[in-house]
Amino acid sequence: MPELPEVETVRNTLKHLVVGEEIIDVDILYERIIKHPMVALFKKQIKGEQIQDVLRYGKYLIFKLTNGFLISHLRMEGKYFLKTNEPLEKHEHIIFHLKSGKTLRYHDVRKFGTMHLYLNLSYEELLKTEPLGKLGVEPFSSDLTLAYLKEKFKTRKQTIKQLLLDQEIIVGIGNIYANEILFMAKIHPQKLGKLLTDEEISKIIKYTKVVLEKAISLGGTTIRSYSSSGISGLFQNELLVHTKEKCPVCGRDLKNIKIGGRSTYYCENCQKE
Repeated sequence: MPELPEVETVRNTLKHLVVGEEIIDVDILYERIIKHPMVALFKKQIKGEQIQDVLRYGKYLIFKLTNGFLISHLRMEGKYFLKTNEPLEKHEHIIFHLKSGKTLRYHDVRKFGTMHLYLNLSYEELLKTEPLGKLGVEPFSSDLTLAYLKEKFKTRKQTIKQLLLDQEIIVGIGNIYANEILFMAKIHPQKLGKLLTDEEISKIIKYTKVVLEKAISLGGTTIRSYSSSGISGLFQNELLVHTKEKCPVCGRDLKNIKIGGRSTYYCENCQKE
């Protein structure tokens, strides 16, 4: 699944392609992707809207329109492509027709992606609205502090690995980056979040930013079939522990266990329990 760096790469790519384009019509070939409003109203409301910017919050893309916002979640394999007269492909489910004659096509093999359209509200109001309303803070926000995480962790019974994946605490961190963050912070993934010291929480904040910034600079991580609008990321070449066999620091065999159903790679020697 695309995580924050991959979605940020999509955002940067799309921003250069579609800002200034006006949507004159939309074909909805798989209606379940549209979560709000009803499909007929969605089609009516989006006509005539101009794309003014492409934003991101966590793993969500947000198209800033003339009179509102279109929120898009790519889920497992969602992608956007800007095309002209090319024939429609099998997995292209939402087709935005643009005034320039081009089409912005949402392609999703598994059909898990979602779209919410909201008009006549501010960005601040949007962040309080479904599906963004329950989300936690951005990793690069000044709101991600020691005090904030201590408050979030103190009553939880989950491991720190599970808490890093909880989008209601910090948005945008997925399995790959959680493994990398914990390795760099030298924290065992099974340690309970409420037992972390101030120093360990501070390291999590530090290395969350370090790992995600580096991944963004490299265009994200290309794993299996994921790519950003056809653009492959390079961060998989920089992974320290995820899918690896040997620790890059001490050379010992890495462990691969399941935590909360997710593959968790770590070093018993460098990340002592």
